[in-house]
Amino acid sequence: MATLIFILLAYLIGSLSFAVIVSRIFGLPDPRSFGSKNPGATNVLRTGKKLAAVLTLLGDAAKGYVAVALAKALAAAYGVAESGVALAAVAVFVGHLYPVFFRFQGGKGVATALGVLLAIHPWLGAITLATWLLAAYMWRTSSLSALIAASFAPLYAGAMFDRGVIGGAFFAATALLSVLLIYRHKANIRNLLAGKEGRIGQPPGGPGDMPPQ
Repeated sequence: MATLIFILLAYLIGSLSFAVIVSRIFGLPDPRSFGSKNPGATNVLRTGKKLAAVLTLLGDAAKGYVAVALAKALAAAYGVAESGVALAAVAVFVGHLYPVFFRFQGGKGVATALGVLLAIHPWLGAITLATWLLAAYMWRTSSLSALIAASFAPLYAGAMFDRGVIGGAFFAATALLSVLLIYRHKANIRNLLAGKEGRIGQPPGGPGDMPPQ
């Protein structure tokens, strides 16, 4: 029962879509109504409100970290095994992708995944972030950088598992997060293959990319 409660609470935490929440606080249009229609920091940035985008990024990352860190801290007291904590890690990520509070219209999960990985192990999150930054520096494409980092994250987790740094349940959770994140980027993959994906710092390409005034 305790494990189920941990999973449910993690999912509810993940369902807090900070792109929508922050946009409402700042009086901005719903990020699901313009641009990529993705409730994430990149789309919020298209409104021109950098602070709102930063708060969205921090909020989405923080919820992933907090949900997993709390589960790890309380697991022993409530008799929850490592596998239960790993399921909570997946649940907070799924909550971001399909938030119950926002008609199951969630984001792609890059910031939340980073928060989860940092909570699983700081080095796992840091190395994955470094991979994203290196890819972004080389190719200047956010989605491609996310796909590359997501592809490498299970390899890093596997190496840490082999060395006894993290448990097998956390390795499996990392692999599942990567699969889900890549799946959520399927439209970006199509754009990348067609040469239509926007680059970091590139202005929106058409009227549909701009938020309603």
